[in-house]
Amino acid sequence: MTKEELVPPFAVIPGSQVHSILTGHEQRTIDLVEAAYRVHGEGDTVNPPSYFLRFPDRPSARIIALPASLGGGTRVDGLKWISSFPENVKAGIPRASAVLVLNDYDTGYPLACLESSIISAARTAASAALAADRLSRASGRARPKKVGFIGTGFISRHIHTYLSGAGWQFDEVGVHDLSAAYAGDFRAYLEGSGESGRITVHDSAEDLIRSSDLVVFATVAAAPHVHEPGWFAHNPLVLNVSLRDLAPEILLASANVLDDVEHCLKADTSPHLTEKLTGNREFIDGTLYDVLAGKVEIPADRPVIFSPFGLGVLDLAVGKHVYDEVLRRGEAQVIEGFFHEVDRYGRGTTSGRS
Repeated sequence: MTKEELVPPFAVIPGSQVHSILTGHEQRTIDLVEAAYRVHGEGDTVNPPSYFLRFPDRPSARIIALPASLGGGTRVDGLKWISSFPENVKAGIPRASAVLVLNDYDTGYPLACLESSIISAARTAASAALAADRLSRASGRARPKKVGFIGTGFISRHIHTYLSGAGWQFDEVGVHDLSAAYAGDFRAYLEGSGESGRITVHDSAEDLIRSSDLVVFATVAAAPHVHEPGWFAHNPLVLNVSLRDLAPEILLASANVLDDVEHCLKADTSPHLTEKLTGNREFIDGTLYDVLAGKVEIPADRPVIFSPFGLGVLDLAVGKHVYDEVLRRGEAQVIEGFFHEVDRYGRGTTSGRS
C-alpha cells in the first residue's frame, strides 16, 4: 500500500447532511447509543474527563472539549468541541454550536470534520429515550403516559422527537419554562409535530412535576432550584439531562442511575453536590450499563433519576455512523490536498487525495 493510500481522505460534513441521515431514524440512533454504552461498560473505550475553556469576561459562556476513543465494532477516535453561549438565546440563535473531528483508528489522521450540534443533541436525546425505556422496564413500571418538559430548547425538542420516534405515546404533555414566549414556541412545536397528547403549559415547575410520571429537565440552570422531595412523592421517572436543577435532598430520596460515575461527580452537578454533602457515593444505585446488563435492581417505590454527564464515545458512535453513511451514498465533500505532504521526509510526494 502506498503512502497516499495509507492516508485517508479528509471530508467536511455539514449539518444538512447530518440532519438528512439522522432524521426519521431515531430508533437506529438509540441502538447505536446503546451499543456504545455496552462497549464503554465492558471497558473497550477511552473517555477522559471533559476539558472546559472558560472566559473571565464572559462568565456564563464556555467551550468544552470531549476527547474519546471507541472500540468494539466501531473503532474510531475523535474530539467533540462544543460551545455553550447562553446569551445567544437573547438574539434568537441557539445556545450551543459544535464540531466533531473523527480520527482514523490505524493512522491517527483526521477523517472528517462534522457539524455536531445535531449529533450532540441526537446522542443526548437517544440516551434519554434509552434510559426512559430501560429504567421503566427495570423497575417494573408501566411506560409513563404523562411527560413534562422543564426547559423548552433544542434538547427538549430532540428528546420529544426521539421518544416519539421510539414509539412512545403520551396522554398528556406538560411544558414549563421561565420564559412564557419559549414555552409557547415549544407548545407550537408539539402541535406541529403531530403530538396527540393533551398539551398543557404549566406556570410552575411544581405543578408540572406533580402532574407528570416522566419528567425531563433540559435547562441552563447553573445551580439547584428544585428543593422539595414532596413534589416527587408519586415516584416519577426523572431524566436529569441538564444535571444541575435538583438539590441533593431530591437525589437522597430517590434511586439514582448515572451514565458514568466519575464523569458525573464533578463540576457541581446535582450528583456531585450530593457526594460533597454526604461524603460518600452510597446514594448511587448504578450506571445505565449496569441496568442494560441486568446488574442492578431499580425500585418502583421511589423516584428514579437518570443523570447523564454525556460521554464523548456516544458522539463518536453517532458521528462515525453519519460519516460511513455519507461515504456509502457517495456524497462525501472531500477536501483535496488537505494533507500536503504524506512522505515523512518531504521527498516530493504530496497527496492528491484529501
